[in-house]
Formats: sequence, structure tokens, C-alpha cells
Amino acid sequence: MRHLKAPSRGAAFGSSGLKVRQKIFAMLVRGSLVLKLPKKRVDALVDSGAGVRYDPRHDGRLMKEWIVLDRASQVEWLPLAQEAMEFVGSK
Repeated sequence: MRHLKAPSRGAAFGSSGLKVRQKIFAMLVRGSLVLKLPKKRVDALVDSGAGVRYDPRHDGRLMKEWIVLDRASQVEWLPLAQEAMEFVGSK
């Protein structure tokens, strides 16, 4: 595992977010956690019912590498946020 700097904060999609290497990997949008993960990982999480793909424009154009976690989901946020930071930081 590569060591990454502590995340910084920034704004994206009109919300506050966490960045690594000047790229957003996690943000809160209307009280829900939105994360950037590999498409296959997002597919699996969506299929499991843990969340939905992110639609920032609310026009049906979904972002393939972004997921909005359902508040009622039993998925733990912290490990997924760490996974998102590693994913974005590795690019």
C-alpha cells in the first residue's frame, strides 16, 4: 500500500469534499456520502443496494465512478472513504 498525504478539503459539484492530489475522492451532498471508486466497485455496491450512482445534474446522466451511499445502508463509510482515497490517489 502506498502512503498518501492526509486529504485536503475542496469544493466540487457545489459541495464540500475531500481531496488527494488535488482531486476529489469524497464529499457530502445533502447529508449523503458520495465517493469516487472504480466502476466495478460502484457496480457491486449498487447491485447490493448500498447506494445509487451519482447524478450531479439531476438529468439522468449518471457518473459511472461515483456512488451516493444510502443512509440506511449497513455499509461502513470509513473503509469505503479510505478505498476511494487510495483509488483517486493512485491515478
